[in-house]
Amino acid sequence: MIEMGFISRETLDKAVAQQILELQSALIEANRSLEKRVTERTAELEAALVKLAEFNQLKANFVANVSHELRTPLTQIKGYNALLIDGAMGMLSREQKDALSITSRAIDRLEQLVNDLIGYATTAKGELTLKRQPMSVANLVNEVMEKSIAKAQRKGLLLSSDVPADLPSVVADEEKLRWVLLQLVDNAIKFTGSSGSVTIQAALLGQRVRVSVRDTGIGIPSDRREEIFDSFRQLDGTSTRHYGGTGLGLALVRRIVEAHGGEMLVDSEEGVGSTFSFTLPRFNRP
Repeated sequence: MIEMGFISRETLDKAVAQQILELQSALIEANRSLEKRVTERTAELEAALVKLAEFNQLKANFVANVSHELRTPLTQIKGYNALLIDGAMGMLSREQKDALSITSRAIDRLEQLVNDLIGYATTAKGELTLKRQPMSVANLVNEVMEKSIAKAQRKGLLLSSDVPADLPSVVADEEKLRWVLLQLVDNAIKFTGSSGSVTIQAALLGQRVRVSVRDTGIGIPSDRREEIFDSFRQLDGTSTRHYGGTGLGLALVRRIVEAHGGEMLVDSEEGVGSTFSFTLPRFNRP
């Protein structure tokens, strides 16, 4: 067009320059608009996070208050039930003793649920504290075996342990670790059918000790393994679900293990069984 005389070089250069300026202005305005939208969206998300944190705090406080209110009458019920079983309030027939034994197991279950709620509230409020000290894993496993053997036998399960005699001690909060192992064994028993087996194992892996609970139960779908660690989550969330519980046990287990600097691992196959494992630092004598 320049060669044909329709437009001069100067006019063309001015037109191109004008187009570039307009494009630059449009780009700058688009960037400003985008930055404004990002800023507004970020502010909205931050406000939502603050509200969520406040809601979680209120929920944790509510659960803690309700749980503590439940614990007081439950303690009284448990005490009087024990007096009745021991015959301190009069002789009982065989049928009455059997009925009270069933009541005692129901009270223990309810007490565990209340303790789970209190544990959830404690960790949710960031109040989880650990009293770390050297402790024997072998002794802990023996304690858990003694506490769980009757429950396993009632279901017709074989409960066993495999812990090396020379396994070194670990550094952990013994009370909380006992609760963790009891919870894992209780879950294994719950989800394993009659004639199945549950095994508690421990082994040394370098500078850490791995503790595992293996069962021959129903297993967990591979795409839902992370869900079992969500608070108040049950894989079977229907009103007619076969297995009870608050859905808090494994969530608390993971939090306690991670507070020890460990990692919670799950290996499972549907219809075959599951293995829940965690590691703890070994105790090295100075």
